[in-house]
Amino acid sequence: MGNLRYLNLSGIPFTGTVPSQLGNLSKLQYLDLGQADSSWIYSMDITWLAKLPFLKFLGMSGVKLSGIADWPHTLNMIPSLRVVELSLCQLDNANQSLPHLNLTKLEKLDLSWNDFEHSLGSGWFWKATSLKYLDLEQNSLFGKFPDTLGNMTYFQVLDISDNEIMNMTMTRNLLKNLCSLEIINLSSNEISGDIEVLMDSLPQCTRKKLQELDLSGNKFSGSLPNFIGNFTRLSILSLSENSLAGHIPPQLGNLTCLTSLDLDDNHLTGSIPAEFGALTSLTYLGICSNDLNGGIPAELGNLRYLTALSLWGNEIAGSIPPQLGNLTCLTSLKLRNNRLTGSIPPELMDSTSLTNLDLSGNHLNGSVPVEIGSSINMISLDLSGNSFTGLITEEHLANLTSLKQIDLSSSNLKIVLNSDWHPPFPLKSARFASCQIGPLFPPWLQHLEITQFDISNNGLKGEFPDWFWSTFSHATYLNISNNQISGSLPAHMHDMAFEQLCLSSNLLTGPIPTLPTKSICKMEQLMYLDLSNNILEGEIPQCSGINEMQVLILSNNSLSGTIPAFLQNNTVEITNLGDLQFLDLSGNNFSGAIPWHLSNLTFMVKLQEEIMDMFDGILDFKSSTDLKGLTTGAGYLRQILSVITKGQQLIYGRTIAYFRNIDLSCNSLSGEIPTDITLLAELMNLNLSSNQLSGKIPNMIGDMHSLESLDLSKNKLSGEIPSGLSNLTSLSYLNLSFNSLSGSIPSGPQLDTLNLDNPSLMYIGNNGLCGPPVHKNCSGNDPSIHGDLESSKEEFDPLTIYFGLVLGFVVGLWMVFCALLFKKRWRIAYFRLFDEAYNRVYVFVVVKWVKLRKENR
Repeated sequence: MGNLRYLNLSGIPFTGTVPSQLGNLSKLQYLDLGQADSSWIYSMDITWLAKLPFLKFLGMSGVKLSGIADWPHTLNMIPSLRVVELSLCQLDNANQSLPHLNLTKLEKLDLSWNDFEHSLGSGWFWKATSLKYLDLEQNSLFGKFPDTLGNMTYFQVLDISDNEIMNMTMTRNLLKNLCSLEIINLSSNEISGDIEVLMDSLPQCTRKKLQELDLSGNKFSGSLPNFIGNFTRLSILSLSENSLAGHIPPQLGNLTCLTSLDLDDNHLTGSIPAEFGALTSLTYLGICSNDLNGGIPAELGNLRYLTALSLWGNEIAGSIPPQLGNLTCLTSLKLRNNRLTGSIPPELMDSTSLTNLDLSGNHLNGSVPVEIGSSINMISLDLSGNSFTGLITEEHLANLTSLKQIDLSSSNLKIVLNSDWHPPFPLKSARFASCQIGPLFPPWLQHLEITQFDISNNGLKGEFPDWFWSTFSHATYLNISNNQISGSLPAHMHDMAFEQLCLSSNLLTGPIPTLPTKSICKMEQLMYLDLSNNILEGEIPQCSGINEMQVLILSNNSLSGTIPAFLQNNTVEITNLGDLQFLDLSGNNFSGAIPWHLSNLTFMVKLQEEIMDMFDGILDFKSSTDLKGLTTGAGYLRQILSVITKGQQLIYGRTIAYFRNIDLSCNSLSGEIPTDITLLAELMNLNLSSNQLSGKIPNMIGDMHSLESLDLSKNKLSGEIPSGLSNLTSLSYLNLSFNSLSGSIPSGPQLDTLNLDNPSLMYIGNNGLCGPPVHKNCSGNDPSIHGDLESSKEEFDPLTIYFGLVLGFVVGLWMVFCALLFKKRWRIAYFRLFDEAYNRVYVFVVVKWVKLRKENR
């Protein structure tokens, strides 16, 4: 095999080390060992490559090369190299010093998906001025672009996407010499600056050659320049997720080669230019999540190759143009959350390729056209949140044989189907909230095989049918809240797959089932449980296997007993409810003490950023794909929660995923507030009001820096209010009224801004409290007394005091002498009184003296 010139072993799942004997193939020109992803093949030494002097193509993507620090030096010993692919190789860095670069023929260098973590400008590859293709995606590079970028005059493809560690800056003339550029991908960085400056920095020669420009996921600002219409060869333009403002220039209509235009997630205003109708090569048009107004141009009906149109999340008004029915290739149409009016044009259903239709959150009216039933490729249909009239009948659903998700919630529609109707589609998610399907459970429900089901607020009455729980036993999400369903919960809940179960605001009675084998406790996958506003009674089952619970709401029932043991697990490791972020047991008859180890609720102790990022990602994914089946505990997109916080009832939607709450109010809890509760640094709402709690408010309560609402009113708390309360800079509501608190009320920049109309209401019913804002001065702390004392100290002089005493004695003595001298009657009375006193004293002394002498004898 000494004459072998071509060796391609890519994609073969090898394991172990790369044999160095490959270096014996001295005439090899093409070597590809690349793997599709990170594999089990590795190499600790690639110096054998230097024995291949004729090698032009080297592909080792996916081969682990971590720990090989001198890999650029090895490559530099092969001057014949033209293509090097080292993606996903776990290379540590690319900032080695190469005094003399021999790779003068190198045209393509792919170093993507490594982890260099050094400045962008320190890379050795900027010396390879012969490069036409450079891919540095996902390498944790930071800093600014080097000035040597301007020397890469052969560049055709430049990809430095997904390097987000630090801010990057783009100078005005950095790219002025890159006349060969065809593809620029700088997406998902922190590049800032004016978009017009960047576009203007591209030389005139590039404007006729550039085919792809991706600047998405950065911090570009400013308005799109009119001269963007001069980049006539552009086929892909992605400027999403920036801070662009202003109107969309009509000159974009000149880019007739465009196949994809993405302007999502900016601050663009004005209307959609009618000139977009000239972009007849477009397959994707996205301008969602901006501030656009005006209407949808009828000219968009000319885009005959368009497969996806995404205009959701704007202020677009007017009616849906029937010309959109001309888009026969259209598979996805998302117009939700705008201000569209009028009816759904029947012509829209001429687009038989539609798989995803989302018109939710508008002001559409009229009846839903029966032509919608002809969309045989429809997978997801969302008409929720509109003002339709009329019925949904079997004719609307007859031919939707591919339908998997349907949402007709809050659309003013009434679903009328025959009792023996069988769905012709493999439905997985159905949301029929407020669709007037009551008062009885329609029999056709039992023919559904579904995982996501919502029939809340439908006026359903009576008990659950016998078939109900077995039909929906495989559902992961079930919402039957806000009806008038009576009866008890099923005893066999352990057989069910619920991750989210909402049965609130009904007329359910009896206990939470514990048999067989503690039924509800076996639902280990349960994340969200809401049984509030019913008539349930008895104790909460003593569970220990519910590991995933994030939201537990049992408020406003008649439950009794102590706080259940599974909330009191005091193991050292994360407790069974370590993910709990929302707990509401208010309005029951619970007694006993609050658990002393609430710090084990780790989701409330420390912000779980990775979970929040995951939630944001899921929401973004749902926004882009509308897979309504994706849920994540409290963060389920459509779940609405009513929360008693800040002294009022507030409604939370998707933001409930970020809200951390403990509400144990209106029970009969006793004992002290556990000091462990102050470790819940991420808790936002704490309501322990209307109980029988005693003792002091924990001194470290000032450590709960995320607390926005604190209600400890109507208890038996005593002692002083901790001064650390003034450290709660997020606090916007405080109620400590009707306790037995005493001492001085602390003050602070935040506390002094609460309840400005009548701040004393926060402390009313605590007779021992003093100081502002109550109208009772603290003893020893009266400012007027302090002022007098200070004044006395300042004016004190001993000589003055002595002089005053002498003067007072002399004046008093002369007043008595003068009165006796000039008043004869007073003089006679005085000396008579003096004589009588003298006689009494004399007789008393003589008698006493004689008596003592006799006793001594």
